[in-house]
Formats: sequence, C-alpha cells, structure tokens
Amino acid sequence: MAIRPLSFRAADSAGRNPRGGSLDPAFVDEGVGAATAVAAAPGPAPELSNWVLGSNTAMRRIAKSIERAAEVECTVLVSGETGTGKELWARLLHRSGPRRSKSFVPVNCAALTPSLAESQLFGHEKGAFTGANGQSLGIFRAAEGGIVFLDEIGEMPQELQPKLLRVLQQREVIPVGGVEPVPVDVQIVAATNRDLEEEVEKGTFREDLYYRLNMIELRVPPLRERAEDIPAFISFFAQKFADRYRLSVWEPSAEALAEFCAFDWPGNVRQLEHVIEQAYVLQTDPQVPVRSGARKTDQSRLPCLDLAKLREQAIKQALEATRGHKAKAAKLLGVHANTMTRLLREIDDAADAGADADDK
Repeated sequence: MAIRPLSFRAADSAGRNPRGGSLDPAFVDEGVGAATAVAAAPGPAPELSNWVLGSNTAMRRIAKSIERAAEVECTVLVSGETGTGKELWARLLHRSGPRRSKSFVPVNCAALTPSLAESQLFGHEKGAFTGANGQSLGIFRAAEGGIVFLDEIGEMPQELQPKLLRVLQQREVIPVGGVEPVPVDVQIVAATNRDLEEEVEKGTFREDLYYRLNMIELRVPPLRERAEDIPAFISFFAQKFADRYRLSVWEPSAEALAEFCAFDWPGNVRQLEHVIEQAYVLQTDPQVPVRSGARKTDQSRLPCLDLAKLREQAIKQALEATRGHKAKAAKLLGVHANTMTRLLREIDDAADAGADADDK
C-alpha cells in the first residue's frame, strides 16, 4: 500500500514538530502491543510520544534500573551502539527522579578541546585568561540540582579526565583562575559507543574514572538483537510521520515486515526511523536499505589479478557497451583509436598462440 496524502495539502504545508524528529520515551504495552505514552512519567505529554521501549527483556531490565538510578541519584554509564537511544534513557532518568524540575544539560565530549573545555565545564573567574572579561559559571554549576549528560565520554580529552574525576569524587569544581573549590550538586549520566574497558587497557581512558562512572552501567542492545520489537517501532513511526506529514498510515505486508525484521539495522532505531520518514517525504512505501557493505565488497574485489586478463575484460566490456564501435570503445577506455587497434590485435595474437599450443 503506497503512502497517499489525506488531502490536497502538500507535505510542505503540514504541521511540524518544533523539536525536530528526535526520539523520546514511550512504552509498548506487552499485552496489547500498541505504543502508549508513559503515563507515570512526569513532564508534558508531547515529550513522551516519540519512542518505543518494546517488550524485549533486556530493555525492560534497563527501564527498572533507570528507575532505581533516578531514585538514588547515582552516577550512570549508558553504553551501546550509535542510534540505540542512549540520550533518551538519560532523559527518561531525568523525568523519573527528584531532579525532574531542574536542568538537563547535554554535553558532547567529542567536541571538547582542552584549551576551552575546562572553562566550559567548570567555569572561570574574571581575568583568568585573555578575553575573560567576566565570571562564567560553567556547565556543572549552571546545572546545579539537575543532571549533566556527558555524551561520548570515551572521546573526552585525557587532560580533562582527572578534573572530571575530582567532580565525581569530591562533588566540587575549581574554576579556571580560581583558588577555592566550589561545591556542586549534579547527577552525572555518561554515554559511550566505545568499549571503555578496552580503552582503559589501551591507556586512553583512566581506569579510576571508568570505575567511578559505572556505578550503574546500562548496556543498550542493538536493534538486531531485539528484532521482536521492530514491528512495534514500524507501527509507531508510521503513525508518527503520518500525523506529521498528513498522509495515510503505512501498513506493511507480511513479506515487507519479514524483510524489516531480518535486516541487521547497523544504524539501529535511528536508521529505522529515518527510513520510514524518508518514505513519507517521498510518498512511497518504505524499503529495507541496500546493504552498503556488501555493495562495496563486490565493487572492490577484482575478478582476477592477471593484468593481461583484466585489460582484455575491460576492452570486451567497452566494445559491448558501444555495440562493437571501436572508436567509441577507445574513448570509454581513455586511449587513442590506434592504441585500441593495437590492443585488439594483441588479444587476437594471444588467442591464436593459445590455439596453436593446444593443437600441439
């Protein structure tokens, strides 16, 4: 069933979500299988309508751990592949605990540079460096009472790691140019798509910082390991984008649903969401992505390593593409017409020599 407009209004005039298309937590009722918002979670309803937890056992376990971590306000490490929704778990933790009315401040550690990051994170005093015309609180003090979400913590510059360790151990920061430590009250949630234990072994991540971060570690499984949740995601995203673009809801056939469930989804839930939204933008049925890895492998692997045979195959393909027109084939190969004639003669001579050898 193709996706069709519900009216003559074009997609560009349809309503838009001002927050964009990011995912937000919502649950699937195990008995019914329909996507429903988290009624018990605080915050306005629209913020709880853009993600499906699913019925996978591991995901249910993570949800329970999130509730406990929010209750005791401990440090949490969320690990998992890109696109699995690590930030969403951090936001759900924020909504579920006593800090819900305070700030949630995300920090992309991969974008931090040692020269500026210390001031950004911990603040600075007036005159601490050139251009410091006033005092800055920094992220940790600005998020007082709330949650600081350190995304891609494995990318944090090594120079900053001992300073972050001090925040975790002493619950205080020392602003750039300051002398006295300033106490801070924040809960820290970190996320990474790296194996931090492996990074510790390599010496690129501090061991003591790793152990401080993973007071509770939540490992979010990739979508390919919970294929049973894919139908719920498809149903949810189809409804979501049907509402956004004012189109009919896509209902996949049994064959299409089987293809979606069998695909490995290297980009996880984010990729699945993108595929379905793209189909609504183009007003066509969603299609399972082409396996780019397989395509690249096929294109990069040569049929043989014999240069003479490779040249002969290239010439034959050029002649087939030009229906035997030698001048056009020469142009395709980037050689002069005379060179093409010589190459063809060499191929014929080699074939004749091979035939004579067979006769003997």
